[in-house]
Amino acid sequence: MRLATWHVELSRRGPGLLLRDLIGGDDPQIGAVTDVIADTRPDILLLTGIDMDPGGATLAALQRVLAETSVAYPHAIALPSNAGLPSGSDLDGDGRVGTPRDAQGYGRFRGDGAMALLSRYPIEHGAVRDLTPLLWRDLPGAGMAVDGAGAPFPSAEAHEVQRLSSTGHWVVPVRLPGGIRLTVLAYAATPPVFDGPEDLNGRRGSDETRLWLRLLDGALGPPPEPPLVVLGRANVDPVDGEGPRAAIRALLADPRLRDPSPRSAGARAAADPGHAGDPALDTVEWPAEGPGNLRVDYVLPSADLRVTRSGVHWPERAAETPRRASRARLVWVDVALPD
Repeated sequence: MRLATWHVELSRRGPGLLLRDLIGGDDPQIGAVTDVIADTRPDILLLTGIDMDPGGATLAALQRVLAETSVAYPHAIALPSNAGLPSGSDLDGDGRVGTPRDAQGYGRFRGDGAMALLSRYPIEHGAVRDLTPLLWRDLPGAGMAVDGAGAPFPSAEAHEVQRLSSTGHWVVPVRLPGGIRLTVLAYAATPPVFDGPEDLNGRRGSDETRLWLRLLDGALGPPPEPPLVVLGRANVDPVDGEGPRAAIRALLADPRLRDPSPRSAGARAAADPGHAGDPALDTVEWPAEGPGNLRVDYVLPSADLRVTRSGVHWPERAAETPRRASRARLVWVDVALPD
């Protein structure tokens, strides 16, 4: 069974525009996205960085397009996102309220750059657990931002309403052949930049990853039983780039999970000089004058799942299709199910 995640960057400048492009049938980026999915054919695929709407019309249109062009995913879920959800407070400390950075997760509109989970196998919707509404302060050991004097940043009021998830945290059981239940832990964390010395986004993104460790520890209620898989974008590299690395390093090293370390020849060929990590592990192609190529997207199966293959869809040659689709690359892991 192939498990995959992809920060697909299917985000438009306003609500309904991605739905328009999906219905139109001639958008070159969408065509490139469907080509990559047809090449890799995941059984369960988390898409991050994709606009969603509360009514589910965009998700349904995406399913239709994929069924017609690449892989049919009869089962899907896109829970309401924190992206673009008004908070009513000044969450970034700029003295204004109602800007995209004052939403619970950055967004110009509700569902801007959200998530969608697609599956060939049935999703147990009645057993889904949505941790997206969790307040940041309620995460055990939360490392919320403070100013130079040690006071809550940007304010005590903000700390009272700020949710942890910038997009969402979902616990989604999927029913596999043979009656096996695989639990998908899906998320997309905020990038550790676009803030000030208080490191608001860096701290928040780190805690977004740390949430899975607390969940597995049982600190957020009964932990999910294996087999399970963590899918999504941590938005931090364990070696290079910006941001606190302790949480992602702890997740990668957790004995309850496996890090298959998916690699690609394309990432190795596009290595940035000066980076300390293995360039073959990179999952995104950012400009060298910015952060450069980094490993920020992860597929981490539980230790009871035997990994048979893994990779990143980043061809060494003829790579125009994935580049046209997104700056990020699809990350996949093949696992053998337990008996």
